[in-house]
Amino acid sequence: MKKIGFMGMGIMGLPMATNLMNKSGCDVMGFDVVEAARERFEAQGGKATGNADEIYADCEVISLCLPKNELVDSTVREIMKKAKPGTIIVDFSSTAPGVIRTLFPLAKEAGMELLDSPVSGGETGAIAGTLVVMSGGEKETFDKVRDLLHCVGATVTYMGGTGCGSVAKLANNMIVGCNLVSVGEAYAFAAKAGLDPKVLYHAIKDGFAQSAVMDIKVPKILSRDFTASARIAVHQKDMKNAMQLANEMGVEIPMSAIVLDHMNQMEEMGLINEDQCALIKVFEKQMDIQVK
Repeated sequence: MKKIGFMGMGIMGLPMATNLMNKSGCDVMGFDVVEAARERFEAQGGKATGNADEIYADCEVISLCLPKNELVDSTVREIMKKAKPGTIIVDFSSTAPGVIRTLFPLAKEAGMELLDSPVSGGETGAIAGTLVVMSGGEKETFDKVRDLLHCVGATVTYMGGTGCGSVAKLANNMIVGCNLVSVGEAYAFAAKAGLDPKVLYHAIKDGFAQSAVMDIKVPKILSRDFTASARIAVHQKDMKNAMQLANEMGVEIPMSAIVLDHMNQMEEMGLINEDQCALIKVFEKQMDIQVK
């Protein structure tokens, strides 16, 4: 039975750690710098620690679900210094491909394995264990932890070499970002033109405009519930990562640039930690209308 460490038990990490604990049959130890997060994991029957060194010393597989590139980089480097050779590091975070590709050979030198395995599906998918998992790295490493990945994801796909999982997540979030902005624009536009947004939602939700974004986010907009199941700040980081990679490749991604601009506007408005669906507030401000 493997000992698993899970670092980062926020909106996504806590239910993912809980599913790993409940489905894998393995001993899972959770770590978070926030005491309340550790208490919530313990309330689910898990073991938690406020000392990451305990995870480094005891765990064969260490999973990460962290919000920033810099934090993933520093944490993986700390693992490489303190954990045992043979440790497998699974990064569930949405990390820039360049960061992962820099860390991968360093992990190999330390006798460890690194798999980038970002997820999609939001808090709902994390709770249900139905996330989409996109993995990059060595196929042998992927095969070793495939069963563990299925504890958090209904769809688990090996994408290719290191960084390929991270690139897949960027592509995913480019599409989701465009959906979020187009939904916000369309519903604000329709409300400004005199339509009842609730009637519009029921009229078109099963047509060609249907999407998971509409299914999940429009009801939150209509109820004015902008509590975060997926923060704009985290998605903004992904869009910045996508723009950086596009610049490195010498290509343009104009629709993603528009999405990032709207997220930057939300940051200027002090609303960056609201749910992604709050992007509609940019259009509400521009059109002097409120969708509800």
